[in-house]
Amino acid sequence: MNLLKINEAIDYIEKNLTSEIDLNVVGDIAGCSGFHFRKIFLYLTDVSLNTYIKNRRMTLAAYELQNTSIKIIDLSAKYGYESTTAFNRAFKKVHGIAPSKVKHKKVSLSYHEPITLNIEITGNRQFTYKIEKKEAFRIIGIKERYKVNIEKNFKSVPSQWFKALMTGKIKKLLSLNEEVDKTILGVSVFQDEDTFDYYIATKSTLELPKNFCEYVVPEGEYAVFECVGAVPKALQDLQRNIIKDWLPSSGYEYANLPDVEVYFEGDRNKDDYKCEIWLPIVKKD
Repeated sequence: MNLLKINEAIDYIEKNLTSEIDLNVVGDIAGCSGFHFRKIFLYLTDVSLNTYIKNRRMTLAAYELQNTSIKIIDLSAKYGYESTTAFNRAFKKVHGIAPSKVKHKKVSLSYHEPITLNIEITGNRQFTYKIEKKEAFRIIGIKERYKVNIEKNFKSVPSQWFKALMTGKIKKLLSLNEEVDKTILGVSVFQDEDTFDYYIATKSTLELPKNFCEYVVPEGEYAVFECVGAVPKALQDLQRNIIKDWLPSSGYEYANLPDVEVYFEGDRNKDDYKCEIWLPIVKKD
């Protein structure tokens, strides 16, 4: 991961706070997809990209309200809000007061400064991983489409797994797996900068059953990490640590390929349960 590129992408966001921010452009600057940039940003800053952009816009809006004669209706349009009601709601959530009160009396406002990333690699975290070239493979499964909101996705995706288990879909998927060591996969496929499909699936060459879907995972290079612990917490913690601690000094960048989780048979609630994270990678330029 190239930290300079990530900071250039953040600088692009800062320069376009009063216009529409194209996350495809953001991803291109950072050297990854818009979807992967959202994940990287959250893991590195502990704040979602949407929240960061909203906080910066409301910080600038508050300054203008205090120091210019601009009208609230014009200010809301300037920062991309279709109505003053939506703008008022966002402003109050950030500053704790309505924008109409800013001009009439002295008030305390929140200030959210621009982020510049400067990562110090401490080397005190251990990762068990290997670099592997994966051939393209077909999966059969069920999928849900999600808006990219990593914090919410951390809650909604486990709910998707629970539903699949309760409806017998996991059992059906295992019956379609032709390998000796049967596995279930979680595959994240980004559609655009705002949405991604999450598949609960298995590798299979068999005929596609009714009410299931298929997808071919393209060939690519992956960093395959071993994850030990009860899921989903152990998996989500490892995902954060890979982005924060391993990727910046690895010599690799996030590739525009699906993220893959590999779940082996066993009790996922136990502390010694093992699964894998496949992080798509390309060599850094």
